[in-house]
Amino acid sequence: MTPKSSISAICVLLVSGMAFFAGRQAGAEGDATAGGEGIKHVKIFAIGNSFSKNATKYLAEIAKSADGRTLKFSHANIGGCSLEKHYTLAMKHEKDPKDPEGMPYYGRALGLKEMLTAEKWDYVTIQQCSPDSVKIDTYRPYAKQLCDYIHMYAPQAEIVFHQTWAYRSDDKNAPSNMYAQLTMAYHTIAAEIGIRRIIPVGDAFQYVAESPDWHFIPDKEFNFKAANYPQLPNEPHSLHVGCFWNVKGDQKKLAYDTHHANVKGEYLGGCVWFEFFYGADVRKATFKPPELSDADAAFLREVAHKIVSEGVKPAAWPLGASRAAK
Repeated sequence: MTPKSSISAICVLLVSGMAFFAGRQAGAEGDATAGGEGIKHVKIFAIGNSFSKNATKYLAEIAKSADGRTLKFSHANIGGCSLEKHYTLAMKHEKDPKDPEGMPYYGRALGLKEMLTAEKWDYVTIQQCSPDSVKIDTYRPYAKQLCDYIHMYAPQAEIVFHQTWAYRSDDKNAPSNMYAQLTMAYHTIAAEIGIRRIIPVGDAFQYVAESPDWHFIPDKEFNFKAANYPQLPNEPHSLHVGCFWNVKGDQKKLAYDTHHANVKGEYLGGCVWFEFFYGADVRKATFKPPELSDADAAFLREVAHKIVSEGVKPAAWPLGASRAAK
């Protein structure tokens, strides 16, 4: 990258950051800033893949436990689906509404158009698939084309980027600066196409990864080659699935997933989405998955609050900014 292009990229991020920290849009029922109580009900339509499925798994339960808030949610979900694929399938549906390939959602029953028009959504979220999240050219022109398509059928909705997260630090194929690359890509494209806000789930994951008492440490004593079912390595602070046993009948194989979120990561993602959309303090939510300890759940809620409402940034934030709060 040339010095001139580096300066341009930084300017883009600064503009995007200013937009991100602007006041909440009162697109849902209620006012996100009135009395600090936030919105009581939101309608969200997510266009994504397994990462948006991870991040929203506990969203409704978190919301319900926070003063009985409610959620209307629908999900155009295809595993590993990119922005390009979502848009391409939508175009197939536009060309021929009876083409089953253009109706890939909910068991090949619905196209994107039907899902966009099924409800007057407050928000529509989009995201890039994780392997392409670091490759800015894969967002162009599909993010813009997908946004134009959403505006056509859900003009009332605010389109929001869901910032996905970096793979776990022991992933052998991920770039060492995956978080910085994907963050640069999301913010640069958001500024280019007019997306005002970004759900900072990737920032929250990175913040945890950098935390002295919570960053992931591989279990160096676990013998992967001699492991017997149901033995697993000790990975108490992983936000990713990590090692698990893939059981098919009598066959048991030790498998490994450094991409997707485990229960802790899913809970953190849900807490970020809650505070982002409802404008309320997630630390007051009482729901937690039974697998989480009270202390772990409280820590993850605190991280979500710091990232969303206090504007705290991980040390690896691409602009090199230090954390705004401790």
